Amino acid sequence: MHFDRIDRPTDQRSAQRTALAILGVCFVLSVLGRGLGETFTVFLLPISQSFGWDRADVVSIYSLTSLCGGLAAPLIGRLFDRSGPRIVYTLGMLLLGGAFLATSYAQHLWQFRLTIGLCVGFGIACIGIVPNSILLGRWFTKRLPTAMSVVYSATGAGVLLLLPAAQILIDRFGWRGAYEWFGIAMLALLLPLLILPWTLFAKGSGHMEKAATADLADEGWTLLSAMRHHAFWALFATFFFTAIGMYAISPEIVAYLIDVGFPPLQAATAWGFSGVVLLFGMLGVSWLDGVIGRRPSVLFSYALSIVGIIMLWLLRWYPNYFLLTGFVVCFGSMVGSRGPLITSTAMKIFRGERVGTIYGTITIGSGLGSALGSWCGGLIHDWTHSYNPLLAFALIAVILGMIPFLVVPALRE
Repeated sequence: MHFDRIDRPTDQRSAQRTALAILGVCFVLSVLGRGLGETFTVFLLPISQSFGWDRADVVSIYSLTSLCGGLAAPLIGRLFDRSGPRIVYTLGMLLLGGAFLATSYAQHLWQFRLTIGLCVGFGIACIGIVPNSILLGRWFTKRLPTAMSVVYSATGAGVLLLLPAAQILIDRFGWRGAYEWFGIAMLALLLPLLILPWTLFAKGSGHMEKAATADLADEGWTLLSAMRHHAFWALFATFFFTAIGMYAISPEIVAYLIDVGFPPLQAATAWGFSGVVLLFGMLGVSWLDGVIGRRPSVLFSYALSIVGIIMLWLLRWYPNYFLLTGFVVCFGSMVGSRGPLITSTAMKIFRGERVGTIYGTITIGSGLGSALGSWCGGLIHDWTHSYNPLLAFALIAVILGMIPFLVVPALRE
């Protein structure tokens, strides 16, 4: 009995250290995934100038990356359930490294769509939010929203770190040389990735498993049974419409700010700070989740997004730094802030051996929404030559994304 009293705290401390190590690994992988995906915005202009292609053709590569990442999510979730994290993460790094090296030799648009669009999109998904959510769900229970907030904040960190790095590489080596360096770096990271104790990581915390059994046992969910549950489609719709609203605006923000009268450098710098406030927004919403509950926290985040869109619209008539700051804080801090809470909700409702496949299928909504939103945003502006219909479209989409948490019983609990 004496040894049991000693071993139990020791085991708990060991599990806590392992959980923190996994959180660190997931954060780094998310920084690489999101950051590398967003670096295409830096490559866009030099690639367009190099080949003389229309901007719409080049932007289609970026949209294809988002679409592929979303459609691949259920496959990756199923692969994670069946083969574990080592296979999934290794596949992702191999795809990224090989795709970037191949892109450095690309000469035709279809080659960019194959490498950056398909391979990079699939590779990012392999080291992104779906496998990270499943892995963290095995080590965190009540603190899963906070853990997911840390991983989701990698979006801002990846943008802040890798976009300047991409620009530096392009300035020094050209865009082909920059892609070569990215490819070499991804392949070089394979060795440290492979030697991590993935067998231990995949087991999960024994304490967590006991808590899960007491709280919500595995009810034998399958993908088909989950798809017959209203919560599945409610979460899918939340991901889909929210992504449409946010991505319809995001690619247009710098151009909009310049159009209303802000100097280009100030416009780019102001929106760049969204990567900074994003971390505080995610952690703040997750903190609220523990204080006032899941549903009020999610609705509060939507309210801030709506206020941010209204402030952006008001800048058309009142271009001042007060409204600009308010927009960046309200809208920028909430980009993705709902992700950890929605993920935790899905992991709780559909907990079981097939949660990876189920959650991956739900996140198709996010991939489809981001691709559709960015495409529709550009199309609406081209048709109307005005940003007002675009902002109205985004506002309606965000409100539609909020509605499931107002009316769906499983999400109101």
